[in-house]
Amino acid sequence: MIGKQIRLERIINRDTGKTIIVPMDHGVTVGPVEGLIDMKTTINSVATGGANAILIHKGIVHAGHRGGGKDVGLIIHLSGSTSLTTTPNAKTLVCSVEEAIKIGADAVSIHVNIGSDTEREMLRDFGAVAQTAMEWGMPLLAMIYPRGEKIKDEHDVEVVKHAARLGAELGADIVKVNYTGSPETFKEVVAGCPVPVVIAGGPKMDSDRDILTMVKDAIDVGGSGVSIGRNVFQHKNPAKMLEAFAMIIHQKTSVEDALEHLKKGDS
Repeated sequence: MIGKQIRLERIINRDTGKTIIVPMDHGVTVGPVEGLIDMKTTINSVATGGANAILIHKGIVHAGHRGGGKDVGLIIHLSGSTSLTTTPNAKTLVCSVEEAIKIGADAVSIHVNIGSDTEREMLRDFGAVAQTAMEWGMPLLAMIYPRGEKIKDEHDVEVVKHAARLGAELGADIVKVNYTGSPETFKEVVAGCPVPVVIAGGPKMDSDRDILTMVKDAIDVGGSGVSIGRNVFQHKNPAKMLEAFAMIIHQKTSVEDALEHLKKGDS
């Protein structure tokens, strides 16, 4: 499994064991939103700011290969659905592990919505992708979200820790889940998941302090990093926001110090 270990070191900081991932797969779901129109510029900004990896769909690799700039880990997303369908929670495989390998991926990711009407199909796909990824020594990130008729609160600790554990049980090397709203509850999620857990960023937040506090709280109770998109690429200064993330995640600085660094970017 040396191949998997080497690839993991391309998406996880080998000194801290933590990671900063910037997902930019939103173009499939909602189209060319703010921040994801000029992909080369955005990817360069994200790489310069210190992201450990970006997460994109296969076509953006072909269309957006930079040919220069700072290196950054590459995670290819295998799942897709659009906001225009009547079943947006039903994720379909749109890429294979082998195809991701051919275009230079360091890891692959899959999206599963547990509790949805099509959970059975997504779990079947998850199992098949995990098997193939294992055979190739390819790290697998699983985005697991509780979404469906029985789910009253996607951020409730009981359903989030179930989601995280499911990801680990089915073979993910890293699990991405919603933050549960407090370090006390998120500690339960981390404790119940035997593989690294990273938090999603969710919708664009109004306050830099709020997003940095969430990151700090998650890291302090054992979280392994973040996979945050809109709160980075739609920020007025994505590179500075990522530098602030890195201060908290890799250097263990305070939220106040990270905020002060962000303010310097405005001057």
